[in-house]
Amino acid sequence: MSSSCTGLSRVLVAVATALVSAASSCPQAWGPPGVQYGQSGRSMTLCCPGVTAGVPVSWFRDGETRLLQGPDSGLGHELVLALADSTDEGTYICRTLDGALGGMVTLQLGYPPARPVVSCRAADYENFSCTWSPSQVSGLPTRYLTSYRKKTVPGADGQRVSPSTGPWPCPQDPPGATRCVVHGAEFWSQYRINVTEVNPLGASTRLLDVSLQSILRPDPPQGLRVESVPGYPRRLRASWMYPASWPRQPHFLLKFRLQYRPVQHPAWSMVEPAGLEEVITDAVAGLPHAVRVSARDFLDAGTWSAWSPEAWGTPSTGPLPKEIPAGGKPYTQPKENPQMDSPAPPRPSLLPDPRPLDHRDPLEQMAVLASLGIFSCLGLAAGALALGLWLRLKPDGKDGPQKPGFLAPMIPVDKLPGAPNL
Repeated sequence: MSSSCTGLSRVLVAVATALVSAASSCPQAWGPPGVQYGQSGRSMTLCCPGVTAGVPVSWFRDGETRLLQGPDSGLGHELVLALADSTDEGTYICRTLDGALGGMVTLQLGYPPARPVVSCRAADYENFSCTWSPSQVSGLPTRYLTSYRKKTVPGADGQRVSPSTGPWPCPQDPPGATRCVVHGAEFWSQYRINVTEVNPLGASTRLLDVSLQSILRPDPPQGLRVESVPGYPRRLRASWMYPASWPRQPHFLLKFRLQYRPVQHPAWSMVEPAGLEEVITDAVAGLPHAVRVSARDFLDAGTWSAWSPEAWGTPSTGPLPKEIPAGGKPYTQPKENPQMDSPAPPRPSLLPDPRPLDHRDPLEQMAVLASLGIFSCLGLAAGALALGLWLRLKPDGKDGPQKPGFLAPMIPVDKLPGAPNL
């Protein structure tokens, strides 16, 4: 009876061993040779390299003589670590029955990949790029697979009128970087970005739908210069250029905003220039000023760019420059003999003239005055006519005979009723 039980137990052990071996076959190489990866807190099975599957071996830790698992374990060339943790990481050695070295395995533990964090940005209306970062550090070698496709457009009847296009690979620039670039995109189309994080323990995918209109963010303007305006102690002239990445096309323009502040002043003042330059008229005299510029699509698509690097300038403290005519030679006042009694001519003031300027032509002023006179005469005539009609038609409140009103026809007195015949 006991012999039959012993035989049955041996059969069960053999079946369990076969099941474990079948369920925990050696994983394929991922990364450097001789390295095996596993998840922290899970059971881990190591395989002896260079040994035929099922051949019994003995396992040791590198640098230790203590036997971890003998050849009679029934697991063949495998070593099972229950609930592996960081203390189990390291190099393991397996030896055959004759003591020969079967191979060495290095165990590295980590975590499966999580869905990466993906964001996209378009620096112009023809190309866009996407960047990503892991949402969880796996501690294992990781690579990313990137692709994109153009989304279909629903028709008026709810049906899709254009077939799905793609997917195409999104080239990583440079290879292995956490950034890929899509060239030749359509400004009015939508795209679906696929970024898949892969490591030895699995893969995880993030899908992101984008449109160039929403992710458009130009690069900052370039070539910012700040110059003083000679003779004006409160003015600075700032000029800049379009970013090199933005194609100059008449139907895709940029608008700008400019910020400036005096040195040691934390608050910025801001204006929105109409072109590629702006004259600051309220600068603080004698103080250096910091100036920076930002850009955005002219029709407010997307968002404002980052601020350009700051440029510095100080308002001028000198006098007004002499005007130079179109010929290129400065005008010189003819010399006259100075007279002792004649007073010196007054110097021009740098302050603005409070009186309003009137640049209208004298003929235009005469025409305006004549028009006003004609309209006045017409108004007076209309008023007089209205007054006469009102007096003519006004009823008399007395019972006696009515007096002839204003503008009444001339009637002889002898023809009036009740008049005596003389």
